[in-house]
Amino acid sequence: MKKGIPTIIIAASAILIGIYPVIYFIVDRKFGLLSSKSDGLLSDVFWNVSFYIHIVFGGLSLMIGWTQFVSKWRTAKLNWHRRIGKLYVIMVLLSALAGIHIAFHATGGFIASLGFICLGIIWFYTTLKAFLLIKAGKVDHHQRMMIYSYAACFAAVTLRIWLPLLTLAFQDFVKAYLIVAWMCWVPNMIVAYFIVRRLGKVNIAV
Repeated sequence: MKKGIPTIIIAASAILIGIYPVIYFIVDRKFGLLSSKSDGLLSDVFWNVSFYIHIVFGGLSLMIGWTQFVSKWRTAKLNWHRRIGKLYVIMVLLSALAGIHIAFHATGGFIASLGFICLGIIWFYTTLKAFLLIKAGKVDHHQRMMIYSYAACFAAVTLRIWLPLLTLAFQDFVKAYLIVAWMCWVPNMIVAYFIVRRLGKVNIAV
């Protein structure tokens, strides 16, 4: 397999899922996961604000985040790398906080809520930590923490891969959703761990 193929796959899936939230603005409110929500929750202003902040900024961060790992672009356009990085951090922090809020009302109850809350906390922490590390001039540590951050961000993609497969396997959407609340991000973080471990002291970003 050519070296650039994984990047193309990641980029294509990130862009595709990144623009997915647009659907929520052009179709009926009962589309997708909203179809499982109560009318009371759908009329809650704070929940709605959090939901749209989460999907919009989450989608945008997913779409731009992968570009930070393309060495040719990074080297040629370092200033753009920094600007996009700052934008990514701002959007992730907002999306993660909003995601934690809406996770308390996740379909499936406590187990699903806990899974998504953990994801939101990890996404927020790794992104903020990566920003603080680069501000402190610790480039290598920043690079590694950003791998964890985008692995958490990429849960938006892996969720949409696992959910239909699990729903088909169990013939039960709620049961599938309980599992995907963890499955969408735990394997990502494991993969990120091994990537970071393999890299050792090799610089990969900035």
